[in-house]
Amino acid sequence: MKIGFIGMGNMAGAMIGGLVKNGLVAPRDIIGGDVSDALVKSRAEEYGIRTTKNNNEVVKEADYLVFAVKPQYAKEVIDGFKADIREETVVISIMAGKTLAWLEEAIGHKQKLVRCMPNTAALVGEAITAASPNELVSEDELKTALEILKSFGRASVVPEKLMDAVVGLSGSGPAYVFMFIEALADGAVQCGMPRAQAYEFAAQLVYGSSKLMLDTGKHPGELKDMVCSPAGTTIEAVKVLEEKGFRGAVIDAVEAAAKRSREL
Repeated sequence: MKIGFIGMGNMAGAMIGGLVKNGLVAPRDIIGGDVSDALVKSRAEEYGIRTTKNNNEVVKEADYLVFAVKPQYAKEVIDGFKADIREETVVISIMAGKTLAWLEEAIGHKQKLVRCMPNTAALVGEAITAASPNELVSEDELKTALEILKSFGRASVVPEKLMDAVVGLSGSGPAYVFMFIEALADGAVQCGMPRAQAYEFAAQLVYGSSKLMLDTGKHPGELKDMVCSPAGTTIEAVKVLEEKGFRGAVIDAVEAAAKRSREL
């Protein structure tokens, strides 16, 4: 199996790193194309993969072809190699906002397609990626596509109609979490903790709490209740968050991002 990348920026780099680290394919079976001389050189040196500035070379070889270019350049880039895409190639697109219908129209013919939405946690191998295949992708091909996506985190199949919700939740979500971490640290600083230490504590508590939920499979409400002792400090803090509309603000934020995604 050969995997090709059109574009080798940050997200593609995270994917390539995950594939190489997990040994899903050998570096020699990965080929990446990019217009940047620096990226062509650095990805080859860092991961031992084959790189080129000629996208057509990538397209002709790839069994699974990852579209990782910026959405605004997508049509122009695809026009340059669409005639060379083989019928049996599975195209995996991580381009935000580009639907399965758009991709098929841009390619100009029926093609096996998997539309994906990863997030920036891919850079540390902890992404959550939504994947929506079209009807031409077989069960085995989808399984392989998910293995590729899981090389840099978790991946799950969702209907394409939910992609805007995915954007509002996990696509934009890292920004909400970083704001929360910053606010937590500010609170600790106000209580006298040094800034650097406050950031470390806040980030680790978010990471540890998330891991606890994922590893135990417990409902977040149950885990919250485990921390809230009767008449204790935590329930007092939870009361303040509820009074300030914490849940409603988060729900509104996800909905606003999803709405904006539909408008793009």
